[in-house]
Amino acid sequence: MPLVSSTPLLQAARQNGYAVGAFNVHTLEMLQAVVESAEETDSPLILQSTVGTVKHLGADYLAAAAATAANRTRVPIALHLDHCTDFDTIVQCIRAGYTSVMIDASMHPFEENVAQTKRIVDIARAAGVNVEAELGKVGGVEDDIVVGEHEALLADPQDCVRFVELTGVPTLAPAVGTAHGIYKGDPNIDFERIRSIAAAVSVPLVLHGGSGIPEEQVKRCVALGMSKMNIATEIRIVFSNAIKEVFATNPDENDPRKYMIPAKKAVKAAAIEKMRMLGCIGKAADCR
Repeated sequence: MPLVSSTPLLQAARQNGYAVGAFNVHTLEMLQAVVESAEETDSPLILQSTVGTVKHLGADYLAAAAATAANRTRVPIALHLDHCTDFDTIVQCIRAGYTSVMIDASMHPFEENVAQTKRIVDIARAAGVNVEAELGKVGGVEDDIVVGEHEALLADPQDCVRFVELTGVPTLAPAVGTAHGIYKGDPNIDFERIRSIAAAVSVPLVLHGGSGIPEEQVKRCVALGMSKMNIATEIRIVFSNAIKEVFATNPDENDPRKYMIPAKKAVKAAAIEKMRMLGCIGKAADCR
């Protein structure tokens, strides 16, 4: 089926008490792996690319590959641009065929965040494209966006209400204590804040920094109202480690298929495990 907007996927997830996995992919093999995972488990799926990956591969290449994958499967798949601060890049991706975009103006004061988000919402709505925005500041590193622990700022539930009302944004990523990258210890998630925000706004909520969160905490976040979880660093690590293992055994290997196939299998296994945690296995029919 064709690529779809992530809006109905996430609305169905919120209504039915599970979350959709959103996987950052950087190669064709990573994209194929998570799509095959969704197909085999009958799960809705969000493919994501960072701005850095768009610059590296091209929005048109990424959109074409995602569209081809979607057309070859029966599960609903969306293509999302993650953490973008640049208006022109967002428009470029919408024109290329992305069905969801994130405007990240969280580093600005509330009023400027509202203004930038509303501008993107107005443009994307005409194209049937979902928009995600961030309120508060999620710590860690995402491409060129670096937020130190001292700069991370949790989202206020009442600010979330005002933000959604003023922007009309259909998907919200509130900062609740998670961070991008792999955690050095247990993440310090503010579960009561998730509960309060989910009760205050009707739009689906997004959990950033999903790599490495313990299973029981993932399930608790979903139960409290998170409808999408982003996974990037974790699958990048399993992909890279699988390739390293091939070269450790055979340092003279020069056939990309010999190391890309095990890398793809590793990503596939990791993606299925995340889908299980999120409760979205078997839920593709909710979005068809």
